[in-house]
Amino acid sequence: MQTSVTFKNLDPSETLKAYVSSKLDRFDKYLDNPAEANVVLSVEKFRHIAEINLTGDRIAVIGKEETEDMYSAIDMALDKLEKQIKKNREKVRSRRSGARASLKEMAAEGQFSTEEREPRIRIKNIDYKPMDVEEAAMQMELIDDSFLVFTNARTNRVNVLYRRKDGDYGLIQPRG
Repeated sequence: MQTSVTFKNLDPSETLKAYVSSKLDRFDKYLDNPAEANVVLSVEKFRHIAEINLTGDRIAVIGKEETEDMYSAIDMALDKLEKQIKKNREKVRSRRSGARASLKEMAAEGQFSTEEREPRIRIKNIDYKPMDVEEAAMQMELIDDSFLVFTNARTNRVNVLYRRKDGDYGLIQPRG
């Protein structure tokens, strides 16, 4: 990994550079391609700030931390980077697996099963009264249901008026 370390308000130290480089080497196992790390170590009064920008392998992550000790700031910033990289890799892995994984997950959760099962039928008893189609449309505007079952006053047959996705109404009526 290519690493550049910049010091602000701090004397350049080879030990800090070596410490950062050795810690950044652990990220090589997470990244497939070579990456570039820009590290900025700065001191403001009593605060030691470590900011690490890691770029490469179609990923760019930033970890910034400030503490009273430079080594702990570096370690905490690296921990943040590691979490971000793992999260990103998991996201890519789940996207690549696509529909196959979602079917497996659904089967594991019981939402989807490869075996055939009996369909559950929910029975709802309703009272329907004779009315015209126009009156049924007015009734549909008063209720929140997506359909209304009624007896057509003209034909004396059971009809179903339903709300379509485009906002209009549809009518189901028997033939003949």
